[in-house]
Amino acid sequence: MSEITLPSVTTAKGDLWVFGYGSLMWRPGFDFEERVPARLVGEHRALCVYSFVHRGTPEKPGLVLGLDRGGACRGIAFRVAETNRADVVAYLRAREQVTSVYREVMRSVWLENDARQRVSALAYVVDRGHVQYAGRLSLAEQHRHVVQGHGQSGANRDYVTATVKAIEAEGFRDTQLHQLATMLHGDTHSLHAPPPGEDHENR
Repeated sequence: MSEITLPSVTTAKGDLWVFGYGSLMWRPGFDFEERVPARLVGEHRALCVYSFVHRGTPEKPGLVLGLDRGGACRGIAFRVAETNRADVVAYLRAREQVTSVYREVMRSVWLENDARQRVSALAYVVDRGHVQYAGRLSLAEQHRHVVQGHGQSGANRDYVTATVKAIEAEGFRDTQLHQLATMLHGDTHSLHAPPPGEDHENR
């Protein structure tokens, strides 16, 4: 589980694998050669990042996903052609690192295909020392932040809903995210709100 030196991930030879566990699952935003369900061991998906830009503001933070230590995470591994490697890394850095809340790392992931091989994939892991690290919040606290969160890329609740739909489309569940989505669904019905619009970004 090695940290990346900034030049190496862009200049290394061969195709690049990218592990998506949140909005990258439903809106990768880059060209890829292959999309494979995958599992990462050692970190888990959690709403542990305060969003100050894309899904909230510093005054009213939203919450977005990070990989936090312990457990495992099911997601999607995208294989990027070597010729697109530098462009995709630049795109991901602009998208994920707008406030440098993540550590850009390489992690071993197990592809859930016929070959069942292990590959090294680029992943974004939360920096626990960053001011936007929220830690382990209760479901009620998560709900409060998601309801209030609205940033440059839209409503925080739309981000949560789209991620839950993407997880369900892969045939599994994330218990806490599903519980939160159920609470948000109840809010929507009680307020007679219109359905959420199209999502654009995750951070």
